[in-house]
Amino acid sequence: MSDDNKTQLKKTPLDTLHRELGAKMVPFAGYDMPVQYPMGVLKEHLHTRTNAGLFDVSHMGQAFLTGPGAIDAFEALVPGDYKDMPTGKTRYTVLLNDSGGIMDDLMATKIEDGLYIVVNAACKDADFAHIKSKTAGKAKLEILEDRALLAIQGPKAGDVIARLSPETIDMTFMTFAKVSIAGIACFVTRSGYTGEDGFEISVPASMAGELAKKILAEPEVEAIGLGARDSLRLEAGLSLYGHDIDTTTTPVEAGLRWVINKRRREEKNFPAANIIMDQIENGTERQRVGIKPDGRAPAREGTEIQDVDGNAIGIITSGGFGPSVDGPVAMGYVKTAFSAEGTKLNLIVRGKAISANVVKMPFTPHHYRT
Repeated sequence: MSDDNKTQLKKTPLDTLHRELGAKMVPFAGYDMPVQYPMGVLKEHLHTRTNAGLFDVSHMGQAFLTGPGAIDAFEALVPGDYKDMPTGKTRYTVLLNDSGGIMDDLMATKIEDGLYIVVNAACKDADFAHIKSKTAGKAKLEILEDRALLAIQGPKAGDVIARLSPETIDMTFMTFAKVSIAGIACFVTRSGYTGEDGFEISVPASMAGELAKKILAEPEVEAIGLGARDSLRLEAGLSLYGHDIDTTTTPVEAGLRWVINKRRREEKNFPAANIIMDQIENGTERQRVGIKPDGRAPAREGTEIQDVDGNAIGIITSGGFGPSVDGPVAMGYVKTAFSAEGTKLNLIVRGKAISANVVKMPFTPHHYRT
């Protein structure tokens, strides 16, 4: 990348802190982001699984969708049930296009006068334009440009945040609260994308550096980059938008049929409901599956999947080394006839067939605070 292009990258409010901590910075979704710190990806990953890791996810998009018609307007875009959900609860869902493809995956929290929404960085401009257009006249979309977002993840995350904010002690997975953390007003969800307990913390951008330093000062916490964030979510069997899910994949193909809540299935009033309900009832031609290669060689995104007779049956969409598993892990799409747990496959890595098996996800257990 040229210097001219580098200068066009956006910076998060924690950019200076990342550099002070010795981060290796890389372009990601239009931002200059830390891929790793001096500890290195492997140790950062394992530290998050055993202690607590702090991630900068300020590149993601945050917004409020408010007004009397906000919930109904939002439900017209997603298959999730927000009308019957209690205030203060968070739910994962997907924005759907008219053919049932996934435009993005996101978190939406029910608040007093509508929803608090967090979307992926690479999709946020398109997402917010879509939501604003589709909800015009029914709800107000307020994009929160002046807020940063931090994620603390790991088995010690709850202890750390409780020390700095006793109000969070009783929070459970996928709940939301407005709290003070180390004296700084924030709103938090007990959630994350690593398979571990933790919090996503929305903080005014002007206070983000101060809050991050206070959290990093706790003995259990280390700064963690995008490299470990990716290996953590892969081990947890969680999809990455633009890789495992996109506008060509439906929730049913992606193994996300659980995002289509009971009332929504009955009412069939979300985008492409006829297509998606038909897939639920009659199946799909392909399915996202977990894959465990034999041996130590990882199979990366784009690797061809073959059956044992050498016929092409699918493709790897995410793959790499799983530090907690101590071996390679992957996920991808295969023809549905080959999606059963235990099915033997071949992965074509550098022209050589590596044997593998379809396995149940996650590759490492989830540890949410329920």
